[in-house]
Amino acid sequence: MDVIQRIAEELSVQTRQVAAAVSLLDEGATVPFIARYRKEVTGGLDDSQLRLLEERLVYLRELNDRRATILDSIRSQGKLTTELEQAIVDADSKTLLEDLYLPYKPKRRTKAQMAREAGLEPLADALLDDRSLIPEQAAAAYLDADKGVAEVAAALDGARQIIMERLSEDAELLGELRERIWRNAVLQSTVIAGKENEAAKFRDYFDYSEAIHKIPSHRALALFRGRNEDWLSLNLKPAEQDQEEHLLCSQFVAQRLKVTDSQRPADAWLAETARFAWKIKLFTRIDIDLKHRLREAAETEAIRVFASNLRDLLLAAPAGPKATMGLDPGIRTGVKVAVVDATGKVLATETVYPHQPKNQWDQAIATLARMIAQYGVQLVSIGNGTASRETDQLVADVMKRHPDLVFQKVMVSEAGASVYSASELAAREFPEMDVSLRGAVSIARRLQDPLAELVKIEPKSIGVGQYQHDVNQTQLARMLDAVVEDCVNAVGVDVNTASVALLKQVSGLSASLSENIVAFRNQNGPFANRNQLKKVPRLGDKAFEQAAGFLRIMNGDNPLDASAVHPEAYPVVNAILDATGKSIRDFVGQSQFLRSLKPANYTSADFGLPTVIDILQELEKPGRDPRPEFKSVQFKDGVEKISDLKPGMVLEGVVTNVANFGAFVDIGVHQDGLVHISHLADQFVKDPRSVVKTGDMVKVRVLEVDAARQRISLSMKQEVDPSDIVRGDKNSPRPASQNKAKTQPSPQPAVQSTMGSAFAKALKK
Repeated sequence: MDVIQRIAEELSVQTRQVAAAVSLLDEGATVPFIARYRKEVTGGLDDSQLRLLEERLVYLRELNDRRATILDSIRSQGKLTTELEQAIVDADSKTLLEDLYLPYKPKRRTKAQMAREAGLEPLADALLDDRSLIPEQAAAAYLDADKGVAEVAAALDGARQIIMERLSEDAELLGELRERIWRNAVLQSTVIAGKENEAAKFRDYFDYSEAIHKIPSHRALALFRGRNEDWLSLNLKPAEQDQEEHLLCSQFVAQRLKVTDSQRPADAWLAETARFAWKIKLFTRIDIDLKHRLREAAETEAIRVFASNLRDLLLAAPAGPKATMGLDPGIRTGVKVAVVDATGKVLATETVYPHQPKNQWDQAIATLARMIAQYGVQLVSIGNGTASRETDQLVADVMKRHPDLVFQKVMVSEAGASVYSASELAAREFPEMDVSLRGAVSIARRLQDPLAELVKIEPKSIGVGQYQHDVNQTQLARMLDAVVEDCVNAVGVDVNTASVALLKQVSGLSASLSENIVAFRNQNGPFANRNQLKKVPRLGDKAFEQAAGFLRIMNGDNPLDASAVHPEAYPVVNAILDATGKSIRDFVGQSQFLRSLKPANYTSADFGLPTVIDILQELEKPGRDPRPEFKSVQFKDGVEKISDLKPGMVLEGVVTNVANFGAFVDIGVHQDGLVHISHLADQFVKDPRSVVKTGDMVKVRVLEVDAARQRISLSMKQEVDPSDIVRGDKNSPRPASQNKAKTQPSPQPAVQSTMGSAFAKALKK
């Protein structure tokens, strides 16, 4: 109950709500199912609250397991006091728990331990208890050559090691110093001598420093990557005035030893002991802890950003069930072509060679036109990789030469298409198809339905994150899997057309159950109603309960099977039908009539008001798709590579990634441009995601182009600010330099002279 109580306090909800949700999770219910179909049980907890609840539940249970292990360990040593036990029970974080355990944790043989074995602990206690003792005289009584203590200096050093170890294991002292240094410390990075050339991409960090608690996640991860690749050295300074802060911390430790009168003989020795303890033991430990804390916070934020971008990408507008041609551009290897029908079934594949070295432009146009006409293609999906603009021009020529063909061309992200092509899933789906052509199929299908196709690709391969390979991979996978599950269940799945990859993301369905559903469908034909799902091998009552509401059967026996109304709630609909004297087909979609009904009239002991309200809303728009309406961007003709860009150009583009420092936009030149956060809007923007999200179509103005570094600076402001114009070149608007923090070093000449761009600002701000 302590776990439940704590989560309730953190979520600002009632204990009974958390207890109910925990019970459902422990019984195997998924977050989407609980959020959608168990509102009465949880008191209306939504999916975001439930995800946080689930995350905290895992953490707190792990904390309790570790707490029990630590208590058992200390108890077995016979050192568990009532006070210590209470402190361990009250510990509310893993860090504090480990601090308390530190003095009792089995460790390698330390100098302090050897000093105790030499009988020097009484000397340490004596010097702490009686400050009038002269350390050298007191130590003389503890000399013992057989125990390795032949000199007074050795005895005093042993006593000092014992006191230093006690200080380094003082949980309260560690906690106070750790928070003090976190508030005041500066993290400094310098390039490792002799590696300036190979570490060139990190030159913004060759001489850099910033308050550790202010370092944003993307910058922190860049610093740690530079250190891990042995290009940067990271040093923690307790404060800008390094030596002064070291002195203050030493004095703080001395206060812990109650050193108040330096005139007493033992006080001076103890003050020196405190200084050694700080420099050698405490600061070394805190240095490691705070770098770890920074990295953990940066990873958490990076994972959150990745998850948000992935959600936006998965919930991007689908073009819909239309015959589509997918083009996977290539130069020497040719353009791979695949045509799929409205359901995604592959109708034909081909490879054309319009570009160098074969230059079969006319033949390629003829082939594409023939296939478009033969299969009634309505959409042409073009991957945005190498040769994409050249291929886009090829399709434009098809339109010009064959005006009788009516279709729309759309540029789509091909991120992850090559990963899918070589995957085991693709090999099972297209065992006879060449690997290079599978990518074209994926590009076609992801235009029809991004969600259905992208679930086939490992989320980390889709490329919408920051430093995704540097973060905790287990946490990243868990978060991304949750996003995919939430998105799939929010949209719903047509059980008669869905792939195994899509079905296994449905609440309650495993990979094996999904395979069984597809096998049953292939053998017996399309499902006519949801009850038929119970005939699928190994799909039991629990799996049916979890999954049925998210599985759609279009044009089946019962119109409700095409909606998000759960089969268990069909009696509610029947009660409404009986009360109104209408048939289900009479009022599905009849907004005015449905809104005239009073939900409270149809509640029961089993179905409360939230469920009835949800049912009426669903009947109003059955199977409603939460995704936006499909729109496409048209890249500007004649702007196909970076050299075609000029400052001041206004272009359309697609947001491909959103980071904490801005948004990356594809404007059709094979290199995304950056709209720095300061250029996302005319007003101040705190979070880029409040303005744009992945997949948005936006209009941008080119501020500056650095072809050498492949960097494009863009703006979404309505007007160019005068401060963005670099004086001396009236034709080149670009971001003005930002005011640097006190800890910010001078910019590197390469950054300052070559480009005062949004990229440089993002790193230097």
